[in-house]
Formats: sequence, C-alpha cells, structure tokens
Amino acid sequence: MTHIPVLLNEIIENLCIDPDGIYVDATYGAGGHTKAILKRINQGQIIAFDQDNNILNLSALKDERLKIINQNFIYLKNNLSVLGLQQVDGIIADLGLSSFQINSKRGFSYNHDSVFDMRMNPNAKLTASEIVNYYDFEQLRNMFRNLGEIKNHASLSREIIAKRENKNIKTVFEFLASINNCIPSNKKNKYLSKVFQAIRIEVNSELENLKSFLKQSCEFLKQGSRLLIISYHSLEDRLVKNFIKHGNFRGIEKKDIYGNNLSELKLIYKKPIVPSSNELKKNIRSRSAKLRVAVKL
Repeated sequence: MTHIPVLLNEIIENLCIDPDGIYVDATYGAGGHTKAILKRINQGQIIAFDQDNNILNLSALKDERLKIINQNFIYLKNNLSVLGLQQVDGIIADLGLSSFQINSKRGFSYNHDSVFDMRMNPNAKLTASEIVNYYDFEQLRNMFRNLGEIKNHASLSREIIAKRENKNIKTVFEFLASINNCIPSNKKNKYLSKVFQAIRIEVNSELENLKSFLKQSCEFLKQGSRLLIISYHSLEDRLVKNFIKHGNFRGIEKKDIYGNNLSELKLIYKKPIVPSSNELKKNIRSRSAKLRVAVKL
C-alpha cells in the first residue's frame, strides 16, 4: 500500500532544516515526512512519535539518526526530558489518518465493513462500538453537535438509541444501517464524514490531546525554530490558529502592559497553506489539508 505524505514539499521548505538540528515528527505514520527530513540532515536527529504500533510494524525506518517512540504525542515532554533534550529545532505534526488506518479493519472508513473500533492506539479502552451502544442521549447529542457539527444531532442520537435496543451495533455496516433514516440522500458522503469524524475524535480524545501537545511543543522549541501543523477539519484548525495567534484556545487576545501579544508563537502566513492542484490530482485525500506555520519568538 502506497502512502503519499501530504504537503511534503511545503513542510520541508518551511521547516528551515539545520543539517545538525534536532527535529520532532509528532505523527510518524508511514514515515513520509521523516524520510524527507532525514535526507536533509547530517549529524542531526529526529524523534518520531506514533501511538499505532500496527503502523510502526509496517513502516518503521532503521536509521541511527532516528528514534521512534510508540506513544501518543501528548507524551512529548516526558520523552524529550528522558532523552535529555531541553530544546529542539522544529516540530511537525500531520493530524490526519494514514492510508494504513483508513484501509485497516478498524472501522475508520464508512466504505468498508469491519469491526466498529476506530482506536488509533489499539491498546486504548474506548471503542466506537461502545460509544454508540452505551452513551446516553445527551452524550451522543453533544458529541455529534460539538465534534461533528451535525445539524440533526438530536434525531440522529434518538435513532441510534432506538436501533441498539434490538441489537448491539458491532460493525461499520450495522452502524450505517442504524442511522440510514437520518442520512440526507443528496449529501451522504459529507454527512457520514462528519458522523465518523465526531466518533473518531471522541474515541481518541483528539482535541484535548492536540491542546496538550501544542502547549508542550511551545516549551521545547528554540527561539526562531518552527512549528508546523497539518489539520483536516475546522475544529483542529481553529485550535491551532488560536493557540499560535493568542496563546490560548478560545481566541482571546491577551497583551502585556506595553500592548505586546502574549503568545510565544507567531504565524508566518496569515492564511493556511493548502495543497496545489498537482498534489490534489495525485492524492485526493489531501483536499481538506491546511498547514499552519509558526515561529517561536
């Protein structure tokens, strides 16, 4: 299976790589971004994180300049401290699913039947099946409304609860059958993408983990070094943008007594970098990608 790293040229161009620098790839995945960085460093080093041991078993590189850590990026600070690192020269994170995950039998895609799992960390406890079978109405409604921005979140939640009374929902296609009456016929793919997004974010605590990661990243970046984040939906991008611009996730501008912005980061570009038309032709999955580039002040 071929995995095409998203916005690869843009990542390399904006990371401003020092051949002897230390870099963090917080979402190693299939290793595409890491491979490109390795080609541009000499005595430098890359610390790569990925919580999905199934992916690492398939794609882990062997290179003395690379250390791969099989953990979520929320453990960035712990691991860099253990390695004796106080600062790094750049950090990147691609918040999307890899091709391996989408095509795995873990329920990430609504196009393939499999167990309804959705855990990025196969050892985590909460699964998609447990959510749709045991969350109460308020929990389901809040999840679909806040994490999927789904308009008919209430009727969708009631439908799931009604269907699960007859039989537990264990597979992707069983879940799709349970919500069939709620799916708009003219916007099926867009609607299901939002539904699956909401459940996946809930299963993996993605937004809370992202917040933790961003705070820790800021601590370890050298002055003048860069943070590059690729996001795929507005919830992620909003958190990234607000944190970089304002130093908080609510987007509230805070200044010191001299009128200076209190954020330790600064956006390099006002608007996010998006895939070129050539990249979209090669990799349609990159269509929703947005790259934010920040420098540590």
